[in-house]
Amino acid sequence: MKKLLIGIVAAMMASVASAADEVKLQLQWVTQAQFAGYYVALDKGYYKDEGLDVTILPGGPDVAPPQVLAGGGADVMLNWMPSALAARERGLQVVNIAQPFKSSGLMLTCWKDTGIKSPADFKGRTIGVWFYGNEYPFLSWMSQEGIKTDGGADGVTVLRQGFNVDPLLQRQADCISTMTYNEYWQVIDAGVSPDELVTFKYEEQGVATLEDGIYALEENLKDPAFKDKMVRFVRASMKGWKHAEANPDEAAEIVLDNDASGAQTEKHQKRMMGEIAKLTAGSNGSLDPADFDRTVATLLAGGSDPVITKKPEGAWTHEITDAALN
Repeated sequence: MKKLLIGIVAAMMASVASAADEVKLQLQWVTQAQFAGYYVALDKGYYKDEGLDVTILPGGPDVAPPQVLAGGGADVMLNWMPSALAARERGLQVVNIAQPFKSSGLMLTCWKDTGIKSPADFKGRTIGVWFYGNEYPFLSWMSQEGIKTDGGADGVTVLRQGFNVDPLLQRQADCISTMTYNEYWQVIDAGVSPDELVTFKYEEQGVATLEDGIYALEENLKDPAFKDKMVRFVRASMKGWKHAEANPDEAAEIVLDNDASGAQTEKHQKRMMGEIAKLTAGSNGSLDPADFDRTVATLLAGGSDPVITKKPEGAWTHEITDAALN
């Protein structure tokens, strides 16, 4: 009887020990190489090695990651910092716990034959801008340039751009929002020569804001068990990102294997992963406070309608990355 009880207890303990902690990650957009590090970590078993059972939730045009996080649909989300800080100022206490992306891929792509050579030439033009939180860097940039966004000869007419490049191809806009790793190449694939275009990278204009950070709710981070889970999640995720950087073609293939929609192509994903690797290079996952300060300064320079009205307090922490990376 004693041996039987010992066996039962041992089995119960083994069961508890083998039970993986669940983590739900909400992506900012659909499955693509922009999120390769997480899919690589899942595919290579890095999450499993950390005792985690990770579910990656694809995003889309109708998915707002902060709302999903607020509603308890995810434990952690990916978000651009302007959107996250705006949500925090509105009362949703999101905290940046890691920053895999060091550089910004956001830019404006314009027709060269419009004569646009510098931001000063934007006046009187129609510019396509993504909304749902993606408009904040653009509005701050225009404010710093002293260019109004309500139309007219001395301002720009803002076209609410869908998540495609049609406004440029159809000449509805002189410039559109693009990412270095995605929409720009959609324009090229549509038959447009790079010589026909002029681009303005936010990074080069000094108005770049941080993209694709990892965020959790402040309240949840007060729980030691949740915090430990995030440490393991970040450690495995960054291992996935560095593997993706070093093996971009393999990473793209892993993304394709996880694309349930079947909408992505091998050519586009491999090219995207090559560009994404440039943006994650130089980051070990720990947020650089100087990058945070630059992002905040850009957002505060929003004229009469700034994205945020004051410098956020408690909007990021090194606790998770310090524990995960050391």
